Amino acid sequence: MSGAVRVVVADDQGMVRAGFRSLLDGEPGIEVVGEAGDGEAAVAEISRLRPDVALMDIRMPVLDGIEATRRVVEARLPTRVLVLTTFDLDEYVFAALEAGASGFMLKDAPAEELAAAIAVVAAGEALLAPRVTARVIDAFVTRAAVRRPAPGRDLERLTARELEVLGLIARGSSNAVIARALYVSEATVKTHVSNLLAKLGLRDRVHAVIYAYEHGVVAPGENPSPS
Repeated sequence: MSGAVRVVVADDQGMVRAGFRSLLDGEPGIEVVGEAGDGEAAVAEISRLRPDVALMDIRMPVLDGIEATRRVVEARLPTRVLVLTTFDLDEYVFAALEAGASGFMLKDAPAEELAAAIAVVAAGEALLAPRVTARVIDAFVTRAAVRRPAPGRDLERLTARELEVLGLIARGSSNAVIARALYVSEATVKTHVSNLLAKLGLRDRVHAVIYAYEHGVVAPGENPSPS
């Protein structure tokens, strides 16, 4: 299966792991190369196999998914973590994102949606499940609003256009929407996004959103993304 996205599934329930393997084995371009039943085993398997993507449950024995994600990120492994959650939005999802996860996906997502999410994350983008993106942002913004935004010195390194792009990202805008709003090409937007992530030392768009709210680039209650 040359060129396939290699995936490790970490969940403490064997039937859940088997279910994901069954779903993904039927998807072209994806190969499940390993499984783990707890966070410590997940870190070990990810370190050994160095997959492209890890599907990471949060509530696992020995080591939870948050700490497992943090260890994977701190080890600078090439694996990107996609957190698995329920529709009720486990309260620890936010901590997982801050630990370095590249997004989250619902456990009850259909096979094609899960496969698309894996492809997006493997390509270096960040992903928030479409059905709950607004709730995630709203909940995170509410938490951030409790704290006084701390100005980020790294923001001074951004150009005016990069700062504008960061604000639009934080409002949930896609590259296509940003391109229309700024009257530039999507390729130009991608360049701005790549540059601002590098300057701020951020992994992806999810963490750009977190950074923007924490450092006052945007504030809770501001206008949403332009249509």
